[in-house]
Amino acid sequence: MDSSQRKWLFISVGFSLLVLVIILFLTINEKTITYLREINPLFLILAFLTHILTMCFWAWRVQKMTLSLGYRIGFFYSLNLVFANLLAAAITPAQAGGEPVRIHELYKANVPLGDATAIVIMERVLDGIALAVLAAFSMIFLTSQWKSLSMISEIMVYITGIFVAGCLFLFYLAVQRPDMVKKVVSWCTQFFTRTWESKRVEALLARADKEIDNFQSATIRFVHTAKGGLIWGFLFTLLYWVSEIVTASLILVGLGQPPLVLESFVIQLILAILMMMPLTPGSSGIAEVGATSMYALFIPASIVGVFVVLWRVVLYYFNIALGIMSSLIIVRREARKCQ
Repeated sequence: MDSSQRKWLFISVGFSLLVLVIILFLTINEKTITYLREINPLFLILAFLTHILTMCFWAWRVQKMTLSLGYRIGFFYSLNLVFANLLAAAITPAQAGGEPVRIHELYKANVPLGDATAIVIMERVLDGIALAVLAAFSMIFLTSQWKSLSMISEIMVYITGIFVAGCLFLFYLAVQRPDMVKKVVSWCTQFFTRTWESKRVEALLARADKEIDNFQSATIRFVHTAKGGLIWGFLFTLLYWVSEIVTASLILVGLGQPPLVLESFVIQLILAILMMMPLTPGSSGIAEVGATSMYALFIPASIVGVFVVLWRVVLYYFNIALGIMSSLIIVRREARKCQ
C-alpha cells in the first residue's frame, strides 16, 4: 500500500470512527448495560460467517461470468480477487476503487483487459438491476415498512430510479455508441496529458480505443452468446444482496432485539443505494448516520449505537482486514514471480 492509499485509509477509517464515537456518546445510557447483558455471541459469529458467504456469492459471480466468456479461474483465486477489491473499495467514494483491482486480477489470470473490464462493468450493471428489482419488490409488498420511514422512503424512490436509469444509460452508451465514448475518452486524455509527448498520448489513445472495442465485443458476447454468464451473474447478485441484508438482522438478534427482517430489508436497500453514490470515501459517516437515523425508529435508542458499531465492524472494518490479508497474498505471489 503506497502513501496515498494509506492516507485515504486513515481518512476513511478516522472519519468513520469519529462518527461512531459521536453516535455512541449520544445513545449510550444506563439501559445500554442491561441490553449488553443479553448479547448472544452465537448470532454475532453467524453474522460474520454470513458476510463471508456473501463474499463467496460475489466470487462465484465473477467465476461464472468469466467462464461464460471462455476463461477459467479457480474459486479461491476469485475469492481472493474479491477480498483484494474490498480494501480499495473501503477508501474510495462509491467503492469505485475496487473495480481496477478486480480488472487487474482478472488480467493477471490471462483474461484480456477488454473482457476483464466488461465483466467488472457488467457486475455493476447487475448490481443496479438487482437493487432495482429488490426495491420494486419491497415497495409493492412492504408498503407499511416504507411508510414507517416517512419522507425518507419517498426520496429514496426517486434516488433509486435515477441511480438505475443512470447505470442503464451508461451501459447503453458503452455498447451502442462506442464512438461517443471514444470521443469523451479522447477529450479527457488530451486534457489530462497536455504535458506529455504527442507519441505517448497517441499510443495511449490507440490502446484506449482498442479496449473500448474489446469491451463492446465482450458485452455483445454476454448478451448474444454468453447469456449463461448473465443468468448466473444475476442469480448470484440477488443472493449477494439478500445475504448482505440478512446480516443486519442477525446482528439485531445477537443484541437481543427482534430481527426486524422486513424493516431491515427496506433500510438495507436504502443504505446500499446511498453507499454506491460517490459521497465520502468508503461511505464513511453516510452509512453510520443513515443506519442510526432509520434503525432508531424501530429499536431502543440505548442500543442503536451499539448495533451500528457492530454492523460497521462486520461490513466495513472486517472488509478492510480481509483486503489487507488478500493484498499480502498478492504481493507474495508477485514476489515469487520476480524471483
